[in-house]
Amino acid sequence: MAVILNVEHLRKHYGPEPVLADVTFQVRDGDKIGLVGPNGCGKTTLLNILSGREETEKGFFERYSDATIGYLEQRPSTNAQETVLEAGRNALSHLTDAQREAEEIATKMADSSLAQEELERLSRRYDKLHDYLMRHDAYNIEHRVQRILLGVGFRDEDMSKSVSSLSGGELNRLGLAKLLLEEPDIMLLDEPSNHLDLAATEWLEDFLKNTTAAIILVSHDRYFLDRVTNRTFELYAGTIDDYPGNFSKYSVLKEERLAVQTKTYEKWVEEVEKTKDFIRKNHYGKDTAARAEDRRKKLERLEADPPELPRDVSSPPMTFPPASRTGDIVFRVDGLKKGYGDRVLFDNYSFDVQRGERWAILGPNGCGKTTFLRCLLGEETPDAGAVRFGQGVEVGYFDQQLKAVDDQIPVVDAIRPKKKVFEDLQRRKLLAMFGLTGDQQLLKVCNLSGGQRCRAALAKLAADDPNVLILDEPTNHLDLWARKALEKAIKEFSGSVIFISHDRYFVDQVADKILVVQPNASYKIVEGNYSTFRHMVSKGLIADPFLPGALDEPFVPEKSVRAPVKANSDMSKRSSLEHVPSKAAKKAQRPNIQQQGQAQVQTSPAPMKGAKGRNRGPVNDLDDNPNARRTNGVPSYKSTPRRPKSEEETFKESQAGEGKQKSKPKPEKRKRKFPYRKVSDIEDEIFIRETHMQTLNEDMLKPENLRDGEKMKALQAEIKEEEEAIKTLYEHWEEASELNW
Repeated sequence: MAVILNVEHLRKHYGPEPVLADVTFQVRDGDKIGLVGPNGCGKTTLLNILSGREETEKGFFERYSDATIGYLEQRPSTNAQETVLEAGRNALSHLTDAQREAEEIATKMADSSLAQEELERLSRRYDKLHDYLMRHDAYNIEHRVQRILLGVGFRDEDMSKSVSSLSGGELNRLGLAKLLLEEPDIMLLDEPSNHLDLAATEWLEDFLKNTTAAIILVSHDRYFLDRVTNRTFELYAGTIDDYPGNFSKYSVLKEERLAVQTKTYEKWVEEVEKTKDFIRKNHYGKDTAARAEDRRKKLERLEADPPELPRDVSSPPMTFPPASRTGDIVFRVDGLKKGYGDRVLFDNYSFDVQRGERWAILGPNGCGKTTFLRCLLGEETPDAGAVRFGQGVEVGYFDQQLKAVDDQIPVVDAIRPKKKVFEDLQRRKLLAMFGLTGDQQLLKVCNLSGGQRCRAALAKLAADDPNVLILDEPTNHLDLWARKALEKAIKEFSGSVIFISHDRYFVDQVADKILVVQPNASYKIVEGNYSTFRHMVSKGLIADPFLPGALDEPFVPEKSVRAPVKANSDMSKRSSLEHVPSKAAKKAQRPNIQQQGQAQVQTSPAPMKGAKGRNRGPVNDLDDNPNARRTNGVPSYKSTPRRPKSEEETFKESQAGEGKQKSKPKPEKRKRKFPYRKVSDIEDEIFIRETHMQTLNEDMLKPENLRDGEKMKALQAEIKEEEEAIKTLYEHWEEASELNW
């Protein structure tokens, strides 16, 4: 592919140390480049230089083939006098000007008195303009403008809004829309998904994947980087390392490259020390002085050409202290309802949170996620229902406004816990574990950056020794390495976690249960992570709350495909299932055989007397009461459990349902064709293989692969191999579903 941007030896200082020391790279047609690096490493500075907003102290960059550059700033500038629609149209002013000129030329050409020579000149100009307008799809300007504006999250009623009345987030979305409409040859995007809801973010991902423009993208959204980019630039210590592939591929290659660099450097250090030691011992020896002199020359050569230092972008070793044990049930939410005026945010929320679970809450902005957390904590009074705490629950709350740390005192004092003695040295060590070291610990909290304040708030949370973490957007302001460290810390935390996050990668890595906001102020509990949630949405099992207007319309799930159920001696063990999942059921839909057929919207029992608007205190001995029944896998007071049906009763009912009066002999149990394997493990592998096959099918549609015959053959062979493997797994799944009882 042709090179359209060449950057050579850029250098820029802000103080004694250079932000950019020696930046060199090339951009080719179709490159989708993710620019990553820790906070403050110079990513925005580099984009400002490439866009012409800042000057470089040394080096240069050049564009080839008259390539145009468009830049999306974190705070784009706009004309306050325009409406949203006019601002979108003005991004295509070069096309509207060409249209106007073409119309004027057409009017002149209609004049019969025009000289032949002038007519030919106008005709040539008109043809040129027509070709230009056709190439840029200029005859559908209104449609393009509205499609882009709606795509980034504006609604039809927003089109006539004045730009001066837009919020900061809306201005960012408008700036993004204008850049996408301009379609420059090279797009420089600085945090483009900021202020976008999930539906707009996914729309933007698809747009950027399909655009022909080259892209240099700065983002802290790893899911976004994975879906859009095909190259990764790591900016660290003032220089750039180039990696092929998206962020996940970069992470793997980075570890491999770091291991090689570390080994090479350690070997060099060892060789230098051995040489120095030999010179020291033999320099004055009568018989060894000449050899020592040779080694001295060798040492000079070694020190003159040292290997590259390992580029280790270290993440802080965040950790939370071991959690004290709580009761089996941490929270019992019973018929919870909350609204403001005529708008109900959530209604009849009823479920239990068990010890050790990690819950994520998913829903669009403004649907009541933070309000729900405040109701859990008792900071907000619900309109109906109650929240009951389990035995021994100690909650630690991280609010996205970071109010837990006092702005006016030094950081080392701001994290002091109220319930225990925590010495100065202990607090300093804890802050260092969260990435705040040296003089940063003595600064007032108000003088810290957003990322540093976030780390201080997390350190305060760890100092309080909670056994339940409630986190509201904990990844805000954190760079990619700090987010990875926080993921690891939460997964290793032995207590329970409930969190809200817009970081899909974070949700995918951390959550094992998801509370999804649904239409009519209802909810859905998904057993699994973000990938499970997206899979269930794609299969029509739950509503996608992030689509425009999705929460205003009732949702009707698609009809589930039922696998055949045979009347055999194992039937009674399945009697609690609503249906047996289809062969294609994956981890996203995996049933919990002893508890529930599939994830479903749960309705609560009648609220306990006097429970309205307040907590009822600890939940004691829920697991020991013989009159407690299981709802969603945990005990719930309602009524005495019903006696399970016997095998004979279940079998007779199945025969009566088919209209048969005479019972049939019990069919023989099938013999095993495959080795024993858990049903859940088979479903996991089916899910992984089908996801991989979908990726392969997408790869076959890429233009670079369509032009490569050998690549297409390899992709087709790999798809065929996956199809055969999945077919075998389906057969194994059917056998295991019947015999693993």
